[in-house]
Amino acid sequence: MDYLARQKKFQRTLNAEKLDGFVVAHSANLRYLCGYTGSNGLLLFLNGRKTFFTDGRYTEQARGEVDGPRVVISKGPLIKDAAAALGNLRSARIGFEADLTTVAAASQMRDLTHKRVVWRPTSGLIMRQRLTKDADELKLIRGAVKLGAEVYNKALRSLRPGVQEVEVAARLEYAARRAGADGMSFETIVAAGKRGALPHGRASNSAIPRRGFVVIDSGVILRGYCSDMTRTVHVGRVDRIGRAWYEAVLEAQLAGIAAVRPGVTAAEVDEAARAVLRRAKLDRYFTHSTGHGVGLEIHEPPRLGRGQAEKLEPGMVVTIEPGIYVPGTGGIRIEDMVMVTSDGAEVLTPVTKELIEV
Repeated sequence: MDYLARQKKFQRTLNAEKLDGFVVAHSANLRYLCGYTGSNGLLLFLNGRKTFFTDGRYTEQARGEVDGPRVVISKGPLIKDAAAALGNLRSARIGFEADLTTVAAASQMRDLTHKRVVWRPTSGLIMRQRLTKDADELKLIRGAVKLGAEVYNKALRSLRPGVQEVEVAARLEYAARRAGADGMSFETIVAAGKRGALPHGRASNSAIPRRGFVVIDSGVILRGYCSDMTRTVHVGRVDRIGRAWYEAVLEAQLAGIAAVRPGVTAAEVDEAARAVLRRAKLDRYFTHSTGHGVGLEIHEPPRLGRGQAEKLEPGMVVTIEPGIYVPGTGGIRIEDMVMVTSDGAEVLTPVTKELIEV
């Protein structure tokens, strides 16, 4: 990862925002900007210089991981040492991640510095930079997607009537760890039969029924980057209505993918998928957005939903995941990760979307 280039780019953002400095504390942003993966860290940009603060537990880790900034090992609260670095300033405009900072922490920052140091709340300055992935990031994302697909296929072999949902999830998660995953992107969803009507139906002790749809939504983290995919299979022979529902969701998902290209708004992608379900008179069962960005975090901008004006750009990685959730009956969702290219989209998820009967 070229962390120095990222830091230089963010410094240009600070210059454009007329900020003398900036405090970064959110873990994903720390990893993105300087490579640190520990749980306690703070990065201070100040007048073109960069200092990273952590505590004694992470001395060796920080010195081995942090690329660019000077590393300071604090003996107390990190913000106090960062404030001390600002102590000689009689006036400055310092930005901070307002949407990721508690009210108490923001108050403490103000209390510890000179009253003429202006703390400016900001939102999304680093995320704006993270929206489009560089070549190194895309390589890691591809790896995570490939691994997520492999462990899904292994777990699918264990799915049969009478097996508990948690057992299917456990097999998938164990396979992911065995294959080298850092962990799971989120708690694995296995929702069978009527439980499939829960969009986030985490795996339970319920047994897989003898007949019905099973929604499996899972993702792995590999070297910090997330994957996310959903497939819906059917236990036993699917009836005519169930097959029609599945085909409608698949058509909606393909329409969403076809709409992905540079310059298109997130809302337009959402509408492309939603319109298919509307024509099938199933749109009332589609209760969430069509997708979201994925990277160091499982849910990142852009959100592909109604009213979202964000325009897609090459290098963005998003999910396309329409679904229907019919109370008392079950649910169907199909999800791929998709990269925005210079002239369209590339589907990254290498798993069949044909309806599988097990």
